[in-house]
Amino acid sequence: MSTVKDQIEALRKELREHNYNYYVLDNPTITDYEFDIKLKMLQELEAKHPEFFDPNSPSQRVGGAVTKNFETVVHEHRMYSLDNSYSKEDLLDWEVRIKKIIESEVQYTCELKYDGASICLTYEHGKLVKAVTRGDGFQGDDVTANVKTIRTVPLHLKGDYPEKFEIRGEIILPFEGFNKMNEERIEIGEEPYRNPRNTASGSLKLQDSAEVAKRPLECLLYNIIGSHLGLKSQYESLEKAREWGFKVPDAARLVNSMDAVFEFIDHWDEARRDLPFETDGVVVKVNSLAQQEELGYTAKSPRWAMAYKFKAEQVSTVLKSISYQVGRTGAITPVANLEPVELAGTTVKRASLHNADQIEKLDIRVGDTVYVEKGGEIIPKILGVDLSKRPQDSEPTHFITHCPECHTELVRQEGEAQHYCPNYNGCKPQIIGRIQHYISRKAMDIEGLGGETVALLVNEGLITNYSDLYGLTKEQIIPLERMADKSAENMVKGIEASKEVPFERVLYALGIRYVGETVAKKLAKHYKNIDALMDASEDELINVDEIGSKIASSVVAFFDKEENLNIINNLKEIGVQLALSAEDLAAQTDKLKGDIVVISGVFETVSRPELKKLIEDNGGKVSSSISSKTSYIVAGANMGPSKKEKAEKLNILLLSEYEFLEKI
Repeated sequence: MSTVKDQIEALRKELREHNYNYYVLDNPTITDYEFDIKLKMLQELEAKHPEFFDPNSPSQRVGGAVTKNFETVVHEHRMYSLDNSYSKEDLLDWEVRIKKIIESEVQYTCELKYDGASICLTYEHGKLVKAVTRGDGFQGDDVTANVKTIRTVPLHLKGDYPEKFEIRGEIILPFEGFNKMNEERIEIGEEPYRNPRNTASGSLKLQDSAEVAKRPLECLLYNIIGSHLGLKSQYESLEKAREWGFKVPDAARLVNSMDAVFEFIDHWDEARRDLPFETDGVVVKVNSLAQQEELGYTAKSPRWAMAYKFKAEQVSTVLKSISYQVGRTGAITPVANLEPVELAGTTVKRASLHNADQIEKLDIRVGDTVYVEKGGEIIPKILGVDLSKRPQDSEPTHFITHCPECHTELVRQEGEAQHYCPNYNGCKPQIIGRIQHYISRKAMDIEGLGGETVALLVNEGLITNYSDLYGLTKEQIIPLERMADKSAENMVKGIEASKEVPFERVLYALGIRYVGETVAKKLAKHYKNIDALMDASEDELINVDEIGSKIASSVVAFFDKEENLNIINNLKEIGVQLALSAEDLAAQTDKLKGDIVVISGVFETVSRPELKKLIEDNGGKVSSSISSKTSYIVAGANMGPSKKEKAEKLNILLLSEYEFLEKI
């Protein structure tokens, strides 16, 4: 006689199978009514016997968990963005770059580029344990409760899955479900949703997972990440993912040449119109995972993948006016205000005109009918003017001479495309912009404080620079618009917690022109504390690896401003991290100072990114190509024969990974 536990487990197993047949295979074997009866039986049994609760039970897909604040989670493996190409020539250039590093034959996997919200799913022992949004690639939001309601996300895997791995994919909203949702909204007098992509993305951040469960979202998977997975290629990983229960569209093809890649692109440029979901291009990947590892990554993207974007949709509309925005660095950006027009599923009202040169080049004038395109399907841009429709009384556009906010005369440095407002301390958008940059996610990541609140704090005279944030009290914040007691408390706590943010991110947060995340890391590693950096001359800065004259003069100019020195002194007194931690310093040595090291091949005990970090932490520089300046090569398995030949010709030492690790 079966126990209650056996009945529950049997029902769960049966419902999982029916769910897989219906949502993944699109081949239901029972009616919706029969499925609902079985689900109700399971829910009743689970309610009577809470001791058998399973967070991954099919009954949990109906939602019910309410998340008020989505926890920020650091990705175990960074989620890189893809480089985009808009022509076949771009792809051929990419292949040339690959062939410079990979000497053996290269196969490519071609996949559709799904237009949705990126997601990273983590599985342990065959069960879904975490779902995190892409965020900024380094960290995202934990949306596990909401993702569990999506029927095409397996909660339990089938077959010979690894013990632990991550799988990346895209949460999408198929056209049929999107249109049905809009019909229902119109029926009750509400505004329809604009496009499937934004609606899918917004669904992941709904607080009530029961509401997410009502939306017909799907999850299409395309990339497996992890250690010791037993996989050798991208195409094999797609096949394995299907076997384990994931929904992987079968459009993917394994090809042997760029000509075959172009055939795939040409086919889907037409056939995509028959797909049940949005796609905006094709992703081409080097198929071999060993070759992918050898190719590695740039600062932003994998070298082994390229997204080919289908030609963007183009429309024409009337330019009603031109306004000018002031950025945090004082840069002035002209903005075209357009007669609203539908473009690629969204209503476009504005487009960037970039700078005075662009306006002059296109001879853009108010009243013109202009051609608008979504550049890379994201930012609308103006491509040209329909001169046949230009009004007879049209006047040429003259770029403004004074700041639209503080009325200071604009400057334009030689060789610069942008005009700038030089009123660094007195121009409000610059002040607000600098503080908004300081609190941003990649910088200080201050929880409970957003861009709009920063503007309110400045406009109310509560702060004039980012060091003022640390003197704010709950009593000062509560009277602000839309600010409750708890929100004010969270903001003060978030500001206090930012004192623990490491030096390299603080340096990026300061907002020094041209000092992005990568440059900030290099400067922090080289100078180790803010005082040493402030004392550095332009010539000394130029001698730092990858720091050019433009960055060097910008850093010197920043620390020449008395107000900036005062702010730095305030931050020191407050306790913000303006030096590398003892732990970071301990990890750094000068053992490889002056060494230029090439990494080639596949390694057993350490990954290529780990090797690169070890070289840099010990004062060395990693180079991608072998030359007479190369100190030595850390050589793994499958090192290309011509690289080996070149190394021998130049008499360059080859070290195994074990010899290298012993060296440091």
